[in-house]
Amino acid sequence: MPVLVELFTSEGCSDCPPADRLLEELDAKQPVPGAQAIVLSEHVTYWNHDGWTDPFSLTDMDVRQKDYQDRFRIDSVYTPQMVIDGAAQMVGNNVAEVTRAVGNAAATPKKPLAVADAHWDGGAAIFTVRGALDSGAKLVAVLAEDATQSQVARGENAGHTLHHVAVLRSMKDFGSSVSDGKQLRLSGGSLSHRKEGSAPARLIVFLVDRKTGHVTGVAEQPIGK
Repeated sequence: MPVLVELFTSEGCSDCPPADRLLEELDAKQPVPGAQAIVLSEHVTYWNHDGWTDPFSLTDMDVRQKDYQDRFRIDSVYTPQMVIDGAAQMVGNNVAEVTRAVGNAAATPKKPLAVADAHWDGGAAIFTVRGALDSGAKLVAVLAEDATQSQVARGENAGHTLHHVAVLRSMKDFGSSVSDGKQLRLSGGSLSHRKEGSAPARLIVFLVDRKTGHVTGVAEQPIGK
């Protein structure tokens, strides 16, 4: 069963590299039986004042994490934070808790969802979505860069080379009006300045229940030349 695993992280946070490695392991090794971990690395900006500006940080990720803070009723935002299917959150470098949460999420049935005909067109991703789309859920689409790395010169991780996987570069909420098979368009965001198709990337789509905020369906597709 596919499970959406979101990691809120920052290159300015010394506790984040172990969580980054855990996310990479979930993606590459798929170690949780019965689960297909579909991962996203979401870099926040609020560590940028501490000597190092994370080149992958987006203010939209600050807003997204604040929404989760309100939903989970926790005292403050923090990094590293894992969010599993929008239904559970925990410290992102806690291997046992993350593994258990992914396993629990995989035991919950999801609506069928698939991406079709994904391709680049003028710096944007063009694609269609097949699945159980209804007014009770909204469709969200994301473009994520497969793998990135930075040599950090300042801040808490100064002197380290950091690696990331599935780094979120563009996100769009398509709402509830999307019909099965309708062609959609998503700007490449920070990917769009690159030569078309030259940045290895993945397109991830997921359904979010409007009442609970839980992910009820999720799928991914590589998007290349």
